[in-house]
Amino acid sequence: MKYSEYSVVVVGSGAAGLYAALKISQQINLPDGVLLVTKSELGESNSKYAQGGIVGVVHQNPEDSVESHVQDTLKAGAGLNDRKAVEYISEASDEVVNDLIANGVKFDTNPNGDLTFTLEAAHSIRRILHAGGDATGKGITTALCKDVRDDSNITVVENSMAVELLVNSDSECKGIILYNELTGEHEIVYTSAVILATGGLGQLYKFTTNPDGATGDGIDLAYNAGAIIQDMEFVQFHPTALAISPDNKNRFLISEAVRGEGAKLVNTTGEQFMSKYHDKRELAPRDIVTRAIFSEMQKNHSFNVFLNASIIDQNKLFKRFPTISKRCNENGIDISKKPIPVAPAAHYSMGGIKATVEGRTSVKGLYAIGECASTGLHGANRLASNSLLECVVCAYELADYLSFANLTTPKKIDENIMKTIDLYSCPLSEVDYDTEALKQKLKDLMWSNVGIIRNEADLLKAQGLINQYKQEFQRNRKCLNQDEYEYRNMLTAASLIVEGALNRKESRGAHSRSDYPVTDSSAQHSDITREKELILC
Repeated sequence: MKYSEYSVVVVGSGAAGLYAALKISQQINLPDGVLLVTKSELGESNSKYAQGGIVGVVHQNPEDSVESHVQDTLKAGAGLNDRKAVEYISEASDEVVNDLIANGVKFDTNPNGDLTFTLEAAHSIRRILHAGGDATGKGITTALCKDVRDDSNITVVENSMAVELLVNSDSECKGIILYNELTGEHEIVYTSAVILATGGLGQLYKFTTNPDGATGDGIDLAYNAGAIIQDMEFVQFHPTALAISPDNKNRFLISEAVRGEGAKLVNTTGEQFMSKYHDKRELAPRDIVTRAIFSEMQKNHSFNVFLNASIIDQNKLFKRFPTISKRCNENGIDISKKPIPVAPAAHYSMGGIKATVEGRTSVKGLYAIGECASTGLHGANRLASNSLLECVVCAYELADYLSFANLTTPKKIDENIMKTIDLYSCPLSEVDYDTEALKQKLKDLMWSNVGIIRNEADLLKAQGLINQYKQEFQRNRKCLNQDEYEYRNMLTAASLIVEGALNRKESRGAHSRSDYPVTDSSAQHSDITREKELILC
């Protein structure tokens, strides 16, 4: 196998990974440089498809305040947020948003050149910055990709997947094993800091707004390395994804900002129904809107409900939502005249690798930022547009933290690491797996049994079947190709979601159980960990 050394390795090229690599390179003199690894093309990520925007508690918006944003975040999070993390990230937003602007991100402005802000569900004030109308994620990642490409201290490797962390006998992360899908080869990279920015896990579900790569890769890596995994039962289902047909699995997101600008939800009988579920109606927290839509679909035996955006001024509608308008038009829907068919879809994971706001995990030398991390910001239900904010703030703070760390590449590799490396030299069994069919079977199970509304019987059935799927998939960590690695990772993430959902015997935020009531009092985080196991050839 090929060997290399870098001072820092960043895995993932969404907003968190791009910004971390860039800020680390800008702030720290690294002898061996930064390696940025992405399993597809640079910038392909959940971040790229984020429409709504990014929270900005900035001086350009004097009507807003940190305390107002904190309170909105805590209310949406259903009592599970870490208040200190919420305050820290909110307070840092002004500095980081302005740094993004300095790095070439062009947020939308009015004719006077002032930043414009929109409103989204559960926010008490307009504080959402956007770019390109409804293409904020693309605006941010495009600018950051350019800067990363132009930085000579950052080496970008595409079409390569991180498949194992190298952890020594002192439980310190000292490197990583990569798999290159184009060459079929594995590579060993030694480093003193591995940053996981691998994104989400929406592809565990039959219907999702996430791109194909969102398969919970970072969760598997960190869990197998012995890191603490937290709050995996909290999976957010976005209430409004474009629902053209039951065969459309990867669903196009219809931004919450459309409702923020005045669009109304109606069921298949034409009734506006949100007043029955919450006093904020369409602007209730996401988990409430999702369950309301799900309930209406069940009552009316319908595949979807509708979002009526035609009541928004036509000029504003098309200027503010050009991407949504274009996609709907491609499907024969003029959003200024016809309602948009929408239904919930898996969207975001509030849980993940337990991490501080600087990205530190329970494993020394291993850091996690972005959606794969769980900092306590989101609690049991993410407030709209807090995700991009968390990505960039935590990346910014991690770069600052690492500027005081000793980032010399490790020279001594112990027996524990060599055993892991040897595992990836083992020959594979000759079983030919239909990974596409295996993935789809898991997705169907998760949607049916571990979805919007859960109960113990369904969860136990899912747990038993996932354990069976693991036994049937005869790979000892090393896999034949990227699809197999993704399926391996999906099985790990699915197991952790089910375990968390079984253990949390209450309904809270995005975790809703029909056999337990909603609880409003404070709650404990659910931590799951294990000792690293070495499976020999």
